[in-house]
Amino acid sequence: MPMSCHGALQELRGDVQLSIALAGNPNVGKSSIFNRLTGMGVVTANYPGKTVEVQLAETRFGDRVIGIIDLPGTYALGGISEDQWVARQALLDGKPDAVILVLDATNLARNLYLGLQILDMGLPMVVALNVVDQAKARGIQVDVARLAEILGSPVVPTVATRGSGLDALMARAVDRATHPAPLPPRLRYSVDVEGAIGKLEKRLADRPDRPHGLSPRAVAILLLEGDPEMGAWLAGVDEADDLVRLRDEMAATLRDLRGEDAALLLSRERHGLAGLIAVEVERREARRPLVADRLWRLTTAPLTGLPLLGLVLAGIFGFLFYVGDWLSTGFSALWTSYASPVIQWPFRALLGDGMLSRTLLWGFDAGINAALAVGIPYVLTFYILLALLEDTGYLNAVAFLTDQVMHKMGLHGRAVIPLVAGAGCNVPAIMGTRVLGSMRERVIASTLIVLTPCSARTAVILGAVSLTAGWKPALAIYAVTFALAMVTGIGMHRLLPGRGTGLVMEMFPFRRPGALAILKKTWVRFHHFAVVATPIVLGGSIILGGLYETGLLWALATPLRPIMEGWLGIPAVAGLTLIVAILRKELALQLLITLAMVQYGPQASNLLTFMRPDQIVVYALVNTIYVPCVATIAILGRELGWKRALLISTFTVGLALLVGGAARGLMNFFGA
Repeated sequence: MPMSCHGALQELRGDVQLSIALAGNPNVGKSSIFNRLTGMGVVTANYPGKTVEVQLAETRFGDRVIGIIDLPGTYALGGISEDQWVARQALLDGKPDAVILVLDATNLARNLYLGLQILDMGLPMVVALNVVDQAKARGIQVDVARLAEILGSPVVPTVATRGSGLDALMARAVDRATHPAPLPPRLRYSVDVEGAIGKLEKRLADRPDRPHGLSPRAVAILLLEGDPEMGAWLAGVDEADDLVRLRDEMAATLRDLRGEDAALLLSRERHGLAGLIAVEVERREARRPLVADRLWRLTTAPLTGLPLLGLVLAGIFGFLFYVGDWLSTGFSALWTSYASPVIQWPFRALLGDGMLSRTLLWGFDAGINAALAVGIPYVLTFYILLALLEDTGYLNAVAFLTDQVMHKMGLHGRAVIPLVAGAGCNVPAIMGTRVLGSMRERVIASTLIVLTPCSARTAVILGAVSLTAGWKPALAIYAVTFALAMVTGIGMHRLLPGRGTGLVMEMFPFRRPGALAILKKTWVRFHHFAVVATPIVLGGSIILGGLYETGLLWALATPLRPIMEGWLGIPAVAGLTLIVAILRKELALQLLITLAMVQYGPQASNLLTFMRPDQIVVYALVNTIYVPCVATIAILGRELGWKRALLISTFTVGLALLVGGAARGLMNFFGA
């Protein structure tokens, strides 16, 4: 259930004495600082109707217990996207005692916009001037003392990946939180804008009911920007007509004087002020381009970037296939030899070898084995690779490189990141769509992720089709799936109301990743995946075992015959596995062989004894296209809402049946 930051902070262990928020854009090292400061014990919070989460954890500094609020990475605090809205609400609702603004020392002008908004809200701020080592290597020197003087806030140089400067940063943040300083010298906008703000500020000064206890100036600025929450508050206060009239008058005056709306005018002036501050505190020396900068240009230019992207993707999938398969096989062998006997003994000692005992062992033995045999070799290793690509900056290069292609499907380049993650596991990939700016984009991207063959479906394609029908039909299944995803994306872009957002990103050079930061990021992601997926796989395995052991599974075959045998041309027993595999998709092939042996005898361990090659191709194609597993359905419901999850699931099932029947007809026509 969604909760506020204040409510989630209460779930943290210990007695939190101070709260400090971390703010900054998505690629400035904020997560590295959060992980360094807190380690484990993360609690998440979000808001009704919003799926972007705020991370919360506690840490100790001296004799104090401090709650750390890690805001979504964002460039601003408006309401354009969910991450901006949630970051803003977390600051207003959580009421942190101090805000740490993480700035990129190599690009101050772009980063300071967020800091100016925080100051406009009247929040006590401390600046972490991050990646100062990279700035120095590029000939950029920042006058830390002058920047602190202009902002009226302490500025601490840091290198988050190495933990450099973080003790000093926390000391200044705690001091700022416990000894509130007077408001810093006001960073003034143009005379026209300040005049409009001042008139509203004066009228608001005698109102004690200002939302969130904000200063009159903060409320005045938000009203001029057309903030919906401030507008709703204004509509319910006494003497609202006078305030509304004054706000509209000030907005109209600015529009007449400057020729644009107040919200756009304020945004332009913040950007301009951020640029002026950067010019004043930065000193740049001409330096020879670094290797990292030259690599960036190679990876973002289409002529060189696309071949390099192909090599990187081939390396990732090759690593997952060979290393993952080796880990999965080894883990399953160890589990069978050592874990299974230990697990099975108490169940059989207490319950015997009856139906109840066998049903429970489907979950507590085979179920946990399957969850770990997929989770550790494929999901965990993919998260390590993903963290490596993120921390080096390569995923940003991919986002720029693929932006034009993704726009044809109503997305932008950053959507490539969760789509790539979907090849490992759809569950964390769908969670990764939070980086997208609108629900429309998240629905399109999540649908495409569901159509992306995960490691479990790849096992069915390689284990069934390539071994029985050859590598060409197996490759054809991937080609069909890719084509369906492209057509689906283009179709949804044209049919769904609304428009896609543009790609606004900084061009980050490649960076040397820190091993500790990668491991911590990987663990946080994998832990979250395990918490979500393991109970579902365990429960689904017990249900599957109960149906199998009681014989009820076979009763489902009769009503499936018109679809499976009549339309798809595959045995009804195969249809059973397609249904039950929603609970355990990674065991679809194994379940097919197991059920076939019960139906046709031991000789059916070879699929070709009861299915022709064309039937196996249809089976694998349908299995690949329809919604992968119950864990994916659950995460779709959590992230997008259950109505959208049902629509996506229904669409993929219908598409799978349609394409499967068409494939059968084509193969029969050509005599395949």
